[in-house]
Parts: sequence; C-alpha cells; structure tokens
Amino acid sequence: MRALEDTCSIAVVQAAPVLFDKEKCTQKVLDLMETCAENGAKLIVFPELFIPGYPYGMTFGFTVGSRNADGRKDWKVYYDNSILADGEEMEQIKAAAKRLGVYVSIGYSERDRTNATLYNSNMMIAPDGTAMNHRKLKPTGSERVVWGDGNRDYFPVMDTPWGPMGNLICWESYMPLARVALYQKGITLYISPNTNDNPEWQDTIRHIAIEGHCYFINCDMCFTKDCYPQTAGAADEIAKLPDIVCRGGSCIIDPYGHPVTETLWDQEGILYAQLDMQKVPASRMEHDVCGHYAREDVLHLEVRDAVDHQ
Repeated sequence: MRALEDTCSIAVVQAAPVLFDKEKCTQKVLDLMETCAENGAKLIVFPELFIPGYPYGMTFGFTVGSRNADGRKDWKVYYDNSILADGEEMEQIKAAAKRLGVYVSIGYSERDRTNATLYNSNMMIAPDGTAMNHRKLKPTGSERVVWGDGNRDYFPVMDTPWGPMGNLICWESYMPLARVALYQKGITLYISPNTNDNPEWQDTIRHIAIEGHCYFINCDMCFTKDCYPQTAGAADEIAKLPDIVCRGGSCIIDPYGHPVTETLWDQEGILYAQLDMQKVPASRMEHDVCGHYAREDVLHLEVRDAVDHQ
C-alpha cells in the first residue's frame, strides 16, 4: 500500500431531496457543497438517488402482468427529472468540485443517452474534474420496475490522497462478491450511498468495516411525506406512508468497526469528521482480506469489470 495522507476531512450529507425536481435537487447539491467546503471538507458524500430523489412507496401503476396510465405518467415525470452522466446538471457539480477543490460522491437517477432505461447510479468526482460512474448492479425488489440492471461501470475505484475510494449502492453491500471486488482494489474508503434506515443495516455496516478494514461511509437521506409532489396516480400510496418516510441513520465507521461520528436520525444534517487514515494499514496487521489473510490458491474471484470514465 502506498503512503496515505494522514487525515481525510470528510462531510457526510444527510438531506432531503426535492423530489422529482432535478433543477432544485442540483441547486441543493451545489449549495451544500459550498457549506461543506466552507467548513473544511475535502471529501463530500451525498446519498443514493439524491437527484431527483428516491420515490419510496410508489408503485408507478405496476402490478404483476399489468400497468396503468397514471402510473406511466408518474414514471415519465421521474424519467424527465433523471439526468445524464455527462449532462448539464452533472457538469455543474463537476465545475463546483473543481472550483472548491473537493472530491464528491453523488447518487442520482441516470438517464441513458442512447436507450430509455434509467439506472441507479453514483458518480465520484475529483478536484481535477475526473469523474467515475457506477451503476447499481441489481436494483432491489420493486426498484427493478424503475431502474435497469447496471450494464457497465461496475466497480470504479478512484485514486485519492487517502487511498483508493469506491462505492456500492445500498443493498449491493449485501452482495459478498461485489464487496470482494472492491477489496481486491485495495479500497480504504468504502462509500455506501443508500436509503436504508432499517436497524439491522447498522450491524451490516460495522461488519463490512471490519471485514474490509476500511472506513465505511454510510450516507442515507432523511425525508418526509410532505416532500412528495402532486402525482397522477400515487396519492393513496403516499397517504399511507409514515410522516418521516426515511429516518436516515448516516454515520462513519472506522476499520475496527467503531463509530467515528454520531448516527444521525430523523433530521437533515451534515456529519463532519477527521479520519485518521493511518488506522487502515495498522488495522490490516492481523487481517488483510485480499492480502495475507487470503488464500488465492483455494479461493479466487474473477471480476468482469467495466469502467467508464466520464
């Protein structure tokens, strides 16, 4: 492992998106980036699908074997507010990252430039404008009626002053081989943009931090029923949701499985931390998951990787 900068100044943003509005979501990202940079952050992490939000509880008119017209209208609004990986909105975020001199991880609904499929994606951006996109390998449950399986951009890892940085989106972290694909690349910063406020998720993230002996960056969003826009067909579905639809639970876990920050629940906020990056190599003295604690002669993972640099 190459030498790492001693300290990573990080900001983890737990915020509510402006649901179904790509312009307002993008502006909120830009405003929050300014705030984080003013407070000294050099790495800024946003949740899953922050642009244009996670449509929790909506079915878009899908039932087994059928759809309906109002659900299709709602999906089209969501489609229209999803963004291109190299479109105007992402270019604004890249420009802000360059101007502020920060690394950024941003979750968004990606609209493919060629086909009409949406992808649950995450973009990592460096201060020099380099951007690396990751598409969620397998949307979870009913997400599959909104977003397609990732067909490229599988396991990008960005070189940073604090070591290799990668991300898996929400339940991708329940795919053991996907985790190993990142471990094989030596990641020191494991970013998890998600919409998972289940209490058992808090156990998962501690396990992964210990397993990979890396920092686990758990970035969730917090939003309420009032955040939903008017819809063509989802009023009854939205009415049944709890007042706080997603409670958050963002936090950072160190390579030994210990919390670095508080766990933030039921409110928007920004978690700031100074990560001691020397903990990563030190923690691997007795357990290096793809080094001395691996048995390549017995167990071997072959990854059909595909990385697209935007």
